[in-house]
Amino acid sequence: MRALVYHGPAHTSWDTVPDPVIEEATDAVVRVQATTVCGTDLHIRRGDFAEVKPGTVLGHEAVGEVVETGGQVHRLRPGDQVIVSSVSACGDCRECRDARYGQCRGGGGWILGNLINGTQAELVRVPFADHSTTRRPCDLPLDSAVLLAELLPTAYEVGVRNGHVGPGDTVVVVGAGPVGLASAVVARLYSPRRIIVVDLSGARLETAARLGADVAESPGEMLADMAEGPGADVVIEASGDPDGFVLCTRAVRTGGHIATIGTHGRPVTLHLESLWRKNLTISTGQVDTSSTSWLLELMRFGRLPVSALVTHTLALDRMEDAYEVFAHGTGTGALKVVLRRD
Repeated sequence: MRALVYHGPAHTSWDTVPDPVIEEATDAVVRVQATTVCGTDLHIRRGDFAEVKPGTVLGHEAVGEVVETGGQVHRLRPGDQVIVSSVSACGDCRECRDARYGQCRGGGGWILGNLINGTQAELVRVPFADHSTTRRPCDLPLDSAVLLAELLPTAYEVGVRNGHVGPGDTVVVVGAGPVGLASAVVARLYSPRRIIVVDLSGARLETAARLGADVAESPGEMLADMAEGPGADVVIEASGDPDGFVLCTRAVRTGGHIATIGTHGRPVTLHLESLWRKNLTISTGQVDTSSTSWLLELMRFGRLPVSALVTHTLALDRMEDAYEVFAHGTGTGALKVVLRRD
């Protein structure tokens, strides 16, 4: 098969590699019909994740068709259409029983495109397939379904839920990339008073306004806005930038919540000398994808208008082009770049 292979920092290639095979009885092999590039993939390609070894096939989000299953896979059979979760769950350990799949201690967690070969390929081996896939309804398009592999669960679980967004809240989202914009869309389900999206890119702020943000503005404008009141009840950090985190600490009210989604490849300073008195809750998190089925139903019935997040669609063999388009999103206008099998 063909796949995107990591060879070390700043070096990937679309290569021919051996087809995946069933290694454990709980595995399935899935023919990839659509996949996408994540901000974490950019960090890997830059060399920020030392655990990713040269020779690894990248990617951890996909939608596809089951082609083979192991003897202990009971919920799937060849021909099934599935969403492949970015997180693999053994289903048996204490963390999995508590739906904390991202912390799986039975060999799962975030392993696709990290510790084992991933989804940016024509075929992918999915460990613990019964617990790590969700059936894709025939009426759910590929471009929408692939957003459920990681993006929307991350926005909800790590952003909105960890941030305790509630009715009447003022919510600030720092960073109008795909996960930040998805957080703004999901937060709307909880009837906040205002959703303010902050970014340096005018084009991304325009997209935020189209997706329903009440205010879309620059960091300086947001801070001036917050100065007129007590600050935001919830601030969602979706930029992955140290300055973005500092901005969150300046925007949040006393007793408020900061939910950190962004993947940080550099050290971030926590200014406790100015924060200790504010009674803040700061949360981080690895997505669990325990919410995928719920979010899928919301999407099917029109409650999650996120189709505008997919800005580019390319053929699967243009994977390296997709990385370039996505990496320069502020110039190309890219949010989610979806790659489909021809």
